[in-house]
Amino acid sequence: MVSDAQHAAAAPTAALHFDEPVLTAMQARGVARANVTLHVGAGTFQPVKVEDLRQHRMHSEWYRVPPETVQAIEACRQRGGRVLAVGTTTVRTLESWAASGKTSGDTQIFITPGFEFQWVDCLITNFHLPKSTLMMLVSAFSGYAHVMALYQHAIAHKYRFFSYGDAMLLKRSTAI
Repeated sequence: MVSDAQHAAAAPTAALHFDEPVLTAMQARGVARANVTLHVGAGTFQPVKVEDLRQHRMHSEWYRVPPETVQAIEACRQRGGRVLAVGTTTVRTLESWAASGKTSGDTQIFITPGFEFQWVDCLITNFHLPKSTLMMLVSAFSGYAHVMALYQHAIAHKYRFFSYGDAMLLKRSTAI
């Protein structure tokens, strides 16, 4: 994930877990990488203050999925591979593309439980704040009960939370 610091309210932090030796080892195992851009808006980090999630409004964010990334994802799918997003920013970008059919544009995507993911199969992400849009995204992705159990484990074992903390690897839930 690439962020444009002039236009984004935050930098992507989930990828901070990957240094050059890790990236080299992944490449040696056949893992392909591709980039997307999302100008993260401040609304991403604001707590949700409404009971009815349909009432919550996200700020508009600009995204772009370059042609090379489109090709890489299509090739991955054709060979039976899985798309692993590094960070919720990447998830929002890829799923905005899936929802709109446009590889770039503005999005106000708010992913909540019940969302049907089109592109992302796995997610590496940090531990997020309660009542945040990001917590709702990971709950939608992997199931609320599963995510809450992960958070209880993380708290019990003193994991570090938020942008520069520990990360978790999530599989997309197939539960409805």
